[in-house]
Amino acid sequence: MGVLTEGVDLSHAELALLAELAKGVTVDRVGRRLDISGRTVRRRLRGICDRIGVATAIEAVAWAARRQLI
Repeated sequence: MGVLTEGVDLSHAELALLAELAKGVTVDRVGRRLDISGRTVRRRLRGICDRIGVATAIEAVAWAARRQLI
């Protein structure tokens, strides 16, 4: 179950990951907070970026913020 925006469905876990990054939390700390490895955070973030059509984590956070998802 996720949030559908412009044909892109982001899960609540993916939005939580982006919200943590928006707060300025490092990738490794996000992993610890979400009980996953930093590598897994990076992999999930890459998947999010690919799905929404952006190149960087910063762009992904901005994309979600502009749509008031985070």
